[in-house]
Amino acid sequence: MQPLQDLQGRKFPYLRLSVTDLCNFRCNYCLPDGCLDHHHSEALTIDEVRRLVTAFASVGVEKIRLTGGEPTLRQDFSDIVRTIKQIPGIKKLAMTTNGYKMDQRVTDWLDAGIDAINVSVDSLDPRAFELITGHNRLREILSGIQNAFDHGLPSIKVNAVAMKGINDDELDAFLDWIRDYPVSVRFMELMQTGNNLEFFQKHHFSGKKIQELLLERGWVRKVRLYDAGPAQEYCHSNYEGTIGLIMPYSKDFCNDCNRLRITSLGQLQLCLFAESGIDLRDLLQSDGQQEELLARIRDSLRLKEDGHFLDQGWTGGTQSISQVGG
Repeated sequence: MQPLQDLQGRKFPYLRLSVTDLCNFRCNYCLPDGCLDHHHSEALTIDEVRRLVTAFASVGVEKIRLTGGEPTLRQDFSDIVRTIKQIPGIKKLAMTTNGYKMDQRVTDWLDAGIDAINVSVDSLDPRAFELITGHNRLREILSGIQNAFDHGLPSIKVNAVAMKGINDDELDAFLDWIRDYPVSVRFMELMQTGNNLEFFQKHHFSGKKIQELLLERGWVRKVRLYDAGPAQEYCHSNYEGTIGLIMPYSKDFCNDCNRLRITSLGQLQLCLFAESGIDLRDLLQSDGQQEELLARIRDSLRLKEDGHFLDQGWTGGTQSISQVGG
């Protein structure tokens, strides 16, 4: 069957699937007051997830990333993983987590079938970590990362939102950490959303400043893989780990977009900052709806814009990143 493609010729082997919009952290850049508005109890069922992923797999999607909110707040998270792993065509199943109870649960995630993990670690300083997230859980997250390695996972990606005046002085600490540790640290630019304008204006820190420092120190940009996320990744012969930079405000950031998003309520998001989603849930109620589902997905791709409008201060309907899993 013909792979998914938009009017710009971009193809989409990668689907980010939110399984809940509930999060139990209070990150200052996302949910500083906690997750007060969510639809956790209304999230897609396992059967709806199976039908959705089956449809996308039939048109070239090979990589699924489970996101939230915090996806592991689903009591049936491991069952969702096992279900997706049985779907033909899916070659890689990844997850993004805040690391909550990761030290206790990561082996269960891997045994269920998770192939790759992204975990948020916005600071390696316990005090700064608690200031950012509202939780004193850095030790258990770092322990969880080590448990994953001990259980056979070859590498882990760590997400860190770079923020001026909060953690922008920690580059050397992260570099020291990955000198002999196979972690890929992804520094992400703080993005403006509907509810964080004042915070964004005060703390936005350009990833280009980190890029310049890396190049000055001999880091080299790696070739981007077909199903990779948006990060520009850099390596150095003296380091076991790597550094990735996610810079959505950089020129031509959207040219290589290769991913689509599904919200926990079954809406197709053509962009993280789209005004609204396209509802697919009514076509996830029986196995016999696959052709109609695929037709709606293909028609929807005709609406995908060339790029976002973040540089113009336009954030669409995205009030917080937790809504659609980043």
